[in-house]
Amino acid sequence: MPRLFTALEIPRSAAMSLSLLRGGLPGARWIDVENYHITLRFIGDVDGRTADEVVDRLDRIERPEFSLSLNGIGSFGSKKPHSIWAGVSPAPELFALQGEIERICQRIGLPPDPRKFTPHVTLARLKASRLDDVVHYLSGRGNFHTMPFGVGRFVLLSSRESVGGGPYLTEEIFPLYETGGYSNFETTALQPEKSML
Repeated sequence: MPRLFTALEIPRSAAMSLSLLRGGLPGARWIDVENYHITLRFIGDVDGRTADEVVDRLDRIERPEFSLSLNGIGSFGSKKPHSIWAGVSPAPELFALQGEIERICQRIGLPPDPRKFTPHVTLARLKASRLDDVVHYLSGRGNFHTMPFGVGRFVLLSSRESVGGGPYLTEEIFPLYETGGYSNFETTALQPEKSML
């Protein structure tokens, strides 16, 4: 069974801005542009019945569309950095959506996510990158930000790669309801593949 997680897609304009951050850091394995996303909840390797139940419950979520922007970059792993990320501007709707998905997963019987939800887009995984190089890389890019973009849906993605970082396959799409405030949604065309569980 594939490894599942829920996520928000990154529209093309924001993904292109993120792609400009690639390079300049020895030991970094950069994530392919089409695999950029904001993880909402890691579900993991589950059996088909559990996967169907997850999809059924997620399909009942009724939340409004909202707006996000990406802001700042940083690293995870303070003394031994293991990844570089772009931050996400705090939005109450994002945290409410993530909280509802977390509650659904726990009701189905999945263990609670042990990590605090820190919305971000992973840009690179680091292998043997020196701390000094990471600090130098981050120091020159701290003012990174994108224009706000609309979020009109969330997705269930799967990964069959053991190393992480993609490729990801869109298994299901869950629309958020329209509020009329974001009529100019940019359609996300970075993940053309679609499969059914």
